[in-house]
Parts: sequence; C-alpha cells; structure tokens
Amino acid sequence: MKNMIIGSIAFALAATAAAAPASAQVREYEDYEYSESVVELSTVRVEPGHLDTYLTGLEQTWVAANQVAKDLGHINDYGIYVNMAPSSGDFHLMLVITFPGQNMQPSRARYDEFMAAWGEANMESSNETVTNVYNEIRELQGTYLLREIEFTD
Repeated sequence: MKNMIIGSIAFALAATAAAAPASAQVREYEDYEYSESVVELSTVRVEPGHLDTYLTGLEQTWVAANQVAKDLGHINDYGIYVNMAPSSGDFHLMLVITFPGQNMQPSRARYDEFMAAWGEANMESSNETVTNVYNEIRELQGTYLLREIEFTD
C-alpha cells in the first residue's frame, strides 16, 4: 500500500513537472502578437421562413454600404456566414467586417467621405429597412471585436 501511495505521488509530481514548462513557454510579444486588423463579428438569429427576406435586405443595405466602405479603404473586407447546423436558439448568420486597426477610432473625415459616396437617400432607405423589416424578422444576439493571435517564428 505504501509503495502504491509513493508511486502515485511520484507520478503526480512528474506530471506536474512535465506540464509546468508547457504553460510557461509562450510569451506575449515574444512568441505571438496581435494582428493589426480588428474583426467585428455579429451573430444574428432570423425568424423561421424569413432568411431569404433578410438576405435580400442585407444585400441592399449592409452589403452595399460595406462595399462602399471597402472601395474607400475604410474596411479590408466583409462577409456573411450561415450556420449550417443551428440548434434551437443558436444564431443563423454571422456578419463579419474586417477593419484596419487604425480605422477603429471614429473619424469625421471617413464619415464625410462615406456619406458622400453612400448618400443620404441610401442612408434613409437603409434606416427604414432596419426599422420596418429587420426589427420584425431578426434578433441581433451579440457583437464581438476580435484580434487574431499571430505566432512569430
């Protein structure tokens, strides 16, 4: 019995010693850094039977506005991703925008440039669609700002 206890303690100590270096090996800014770009990820739940309606609206509003922002260099990219296996209550879509890190601060110049390209009429129409259509058929579940971890060599 005594040998079994000593063996268990020795095994536990060896396992702890082996695990300790692994947890201390990676160091911020030595072994990895954060990407300069920031990803905005929004999860959306769409009412049953309204996915195509919502996507049609997004194409006219969200996609069109993000294409203008991309053309102006305000964002790097954007995309819509569908959850192919949602469970009850899970999100159906992810709306993703990738920003250059320096464009995360508000800027009057970028706003004015965007509005000149997008126009007041498009902004009013988009706001009307959000109010009269989107708010009835979808629920924004969360918005997250993410930076990718990039390991250094």
